Amino acid sequence: MLKDYISAARRTQKAELVLKNATYADVFSGVLRKGDIAVTGGRIVGIGTYSGNEEIDCSNYTVLPAYTDGHVHIESSQLSPEEFAALVVPRGTAAIIADPHEITNVCGMEGCKYIAEASQRVPLSVFLQLPSCVPATPFETSGATLSGADIQNNIQNPYIFGLGEFMNYPGVINCDGDVLKKLQAAHGAGKIIDGHAPALTGYDLNAYLCGGISTDHECVSGDEIEEKISKGMYVQIRHGSSTQNLKNSKYITQKNCRRFVICTDDRHAVDLKEKGHIDDALHRMVCDYGVDPITAVTCATLNAAECYGLKWRGGIAPFYIADLVAVDNLKDFNAQIVIKDGKIVAMGGKPLFDVSKRYLPETVLHTVRLKRPLAAEDFKISLKGNRVKAITLQGGGIVTGCDEVEVRSQDGDVVLEGSDLLKLAVVERHKLTGNIGKGFIKGYGFKGGALGITIAHDSHNIILAGDSNSAMASAANALKDIGGGMVIAQTDGKVYALPLEIGGLMSTRPAEELIKESAALLNRAYSMGVKREYEAFMSLAFMSLAVVPKLKLLDTGLFDVEKFSFTDLEV
Repeated sequence: MLKDYISAARRTQKAELVLKNATYADVFSGVLRKGDIAVTGGRIVGIGTYSGNEEIDCSNYTVLPAYTDGHVHIESSQLSPEEFAALVVPRGTAAIIADPHEITNVCGMEGCKYIAEASQRVPLSVFLQLPSCVPATPFETSGATLSGADIQNNIQNPYIFGLGEFMNYPGVINCDGDVLKKLQAAHGAGKIIDGHAPALTGYDLNAYLCGGISTDHECVSGDEIEEKISKGMYVQIRHGSSTQNLKNSKYITQKNCRRFVICTDDRHAVDLKEKGHIDDALHRMVCDYGVDPITAVTCATLNAAECYGLKWRGGIAPFYIADLVAVDNLKDFNAQIVIKDGKIVAMGGKPLFDVSKRYLPETVLHTVRLKRPLAAEDFKISLKGNRVKAITLQGGGIVTGCDEVEVRSQDGDVVLEGSDLLKLAVVERHKLTGNIGKGFIKGYGFKGGALGITIAHDSHNIILAGDSNSAMASAANALKDIGGGMVIAQTDGKVYALPLEIGGLMSTRPAEELIKESAALLNRAYSMGVKREYEAFMSLAFMSLAVVPKLKLLDTGLFDVEKFSFTDLEV
């Protein structure tokens, strides 16, 4: 194609597509410029005065490089990769750095392969990171394990772009042998390593960075951001659904702005549909935090490309990949035209590509396995005394507390009536162990049955909360029958379910259907007493995340994250 590129650039032959009269973002210089943008063979060939076989008048738009999400788990949208693309591409996103950490914890390398294959069917560049921490901790039962040897064997796969967020920072700074094997495998393959290092500073940060890690999306303070940038890291500003640090935009300056990248990490389907993706982050950065629009766009484009070594991406210049978005203004960032690899793929917020034929291999289906059908007796909690530890929630976050609560027992089981306690259970669903971790959650508000979900970070066992043993058993059995998802089992025997058949994490249905069914189930949960300050189901999904303080419940027992060891339920 070089001859065609050069000839079209010199205007000795017509370009295939020309965006006429465009005002466009020069992210290299940080200014707006004007000119026709000529495209041939999927690349930009020039800016100036051009004619093309197809021409689009962009005099009412501002043309930007299309966006890159610097770190995202597609699974958190609860959508297939195809449906995920159908929501984010019309918003102006052309590339994502995807970490399939969730489905890999369930399905192993087959989960990675599924994401890679399904992503080939949509106009979205998916750069796949090999998850580095499967499982996240050695204390629970996950569906798969990726050891250092497994990373060595798989990091060379052509569909693997890099090594996913390295959450096990204690293993890095303490030179754990298996951890070092994983890092060395990535370096040997010449692939980037993403980071995850909340509040890590000083000599420990120095040690962590000597693992060859490049990014972090967990910064919480200006001092932390300044130190990490000064030590060569890229800081990712996160705009997820459950966790956000968009306020870190206020620390962007003219001097450090080239070291920030935008990511979403975990963003739910309803937020993608109603609020947006990277475009919503740009809107918030500009309107809420006063970031210069071109600086914000640069974080979402050129910075991301340079951070991840994506050559010829992230800018509007000759020979750059023609991934472009025309927006109506630089405050709302409403995408009017989206171009991917030189082809128009979305207009007016609607995709121009078909996602109705989804890739669904058997390897990611039927992943909820129970040793036997569960019964009410499985959820009895017999105590020696009358004081227990109960998990408490904090609205808007995933950190949990621990309260010591007095309870009463009858007939060998705790009585919940008259209290603000629910039973909490984590049922192992991968290896047929029969493990059931049991505990209590305080202040959730739900009454009259049980809620259950197979999204349970990070090993994704079944999490149940309820005030009825029989309803908890019904919920668990229903989750097995539907292949995973979310359920409410009422004490009257009625069961309401939302199937998430792909790994128990993602839906096989269109986004519109998923969003509608999810809203109905959420409304039922709130009508049964769940406090509105909590996300009815996704709050439960973090109750087994044993890397976030304070108290968590695993299939193997109650876990004190601060002491990083198991703890007794009774005080």
